[in-house]
Amino acid sequence: MAIPDYARTNFQTLLRAAQDGNLALMDCLDASSEETRSVLCAVGRDKGDYVFTPFGHLADGNPYEAYLPPGPDNAGGFLSASTAGTNRPSPATDDKGGGHGDTQ
Repeated sequence: MAIPDYARTNFQTLLRAAQDGNLALMDCLDASSEETRSVLCAVGRDKGDYVFTPFGHLADGNPYEAYLPPGPDNAGGFLSASTAGTNRPSPATDDKGGGHGDTQ
């Protein structure tokens, strides 16, 4: 399955922002559910003001339970919920209780 051009462009923008130290993690409200989300944003400037461009939110809880990856035997498809548990890695842990995107 090919990654769409808009996603490639946004990913490259995100990589540049990370390289330049222009990323922020902001608490925002989900527009649909109004739940608090930790949103990864690129930070820019416009006439002296900061501009935050959201790229997505971090997974709440175990990200291995939130997403189904591409299937190893099917280049155009994804693992099903019933078979994913046998093909997904366990979350990594570290001294800080991480494994879910903790970097500090």
